[in-house]
Amino acid sequence: MTERGEPPMDVAGPGGMTPEPAAPPVAAVPAAPVATPAPVPRVPQTGAGLSGEPGSGAVIDGRTAPEPSPAGVAGEGVSAGEDAGEGAGEGAVRRVSTWNIANVLTIARLAIVPVFTAFLFVEGEGWRLAALGVFLLASLTDQLDGWLARKYALITDFGKIADPIADKALIGAALLSLSYLGEIPWWITVVIIAREAGVTLLRFLVIRHGVIPASYGGKVKTVLQIVAIALYIVPGVPGVIRWVAMGLALVVTVGTGADYVVRAVRLRQVARSARS
Repeated sequence: MTERGEPPMDVAGPGGMTPEPAAPPVAAVPAAPVATPAPVPRVPQTGAGLSGEPGSGAVIDGRTAPEPSPAGVAGEGVSAGEDAGEGAGEGAVRRVSTWNIANVLTIARLAIVPVFTAFLFVEGEGWRLAALGVFLLASLTDQLDGWLARKYALITDFGKIADPIADKALIGAALLSLSYLGEIPWWITVVIIAREAGVTLLRFLVIRHGVIPASYGGKVKTVLQIVAIALYIVPGVPGVIRWVAMGLALVVTVGTGADYVVRAVRLRQVARSARS
């Protein structure tokens, strides 16, 4: 028996063993070149219906990507990831209609301001209570539309602009009307309105550097203003209680205004250092 890897041996007879003659060398034949297919250019997919015809999906790595189904395209009123199903792409964008419930409440609050003002100027305790009801209802919609917009992702560009305008219109109309009626000193009205206008202007001035989000102090300020104004609308409330409530609202209003100024300066400094 021969071991694996040893050349075979022939028996020459009893005298011994002679090795098998080696085979003549074989000339090396060069291997034939193997043709490789040319790479297929990668064509980016531009969305559903690339050519407007069936089967016009994008070509990616030599394969044709199928067109996404209508359920996978997020459009107005279609929620990406919910109505679109699990197969929807991660880049689907959910479009929110401007006429959603949150924006409707904002428009209603803005439209109710003249009604509230008219009730204030009509003499009689009943009209004062009606003005109070309208004011509290409008203030409630301010909290409700913000909660709905955040919970159900109904935030729109229109809402971002209309909501603060409606808030300031309601507070401003109440302060101006009560000052005109001689129930709130004019200097308090001027300070509060100047603060609101100044913060709004400040946000627009630094918007190219970033957005200053609403702070917790700003929310407290709004609640205190609503409580103080409501106490001035209700007839028969002692003056001391009214002054204490309005004093707290005024202090928080001025303090949060100063905080917005500090945050705007810091935001501008951070933006400048990032560019440099």
